[in-house]
Amino acid sequence: MKWLLVPIVLAGCEQTPPDGPADGAAVYAKYCITCHGPTGKPTAQMVATLGVRDLTAPELRARITEPLVEAQVRNGSQNTLMPAFYRVIPESGITAVAAYVASPAFLAPR
Repeated sequence: MKWLLVPIVLAGCEQTPPDGPADGAAVYAKYCITCHGPTGKPTAQMVATLGVRDLTAPELRARITEPLVEAQVRNGSQNTLMPAFYRVIPESGITAVAAYVASPAFLAPR
């Protein structure tokens, strides 16, 4: 008797690899919302105590780019108040959150 081996694919069982595709809004909600707030506008206390930037401020939005956000998230701030997240967020997550924060969708009502 011969056996026929047939590969079986289980739908929905595939896991995204640690550096696989990421959703920028989900990455923001997980890592950024604590300091920058749900809409990108930090609380007055976060601004006063840690100097957290308002990601909705027109002067910042005028110069914000994906590479700028990627560098900030990956390396942290020059004043070291924002930590570097390159060891915490997978590279795909850094790319995704940068694209999200730099996009017009970030300013859309939520």
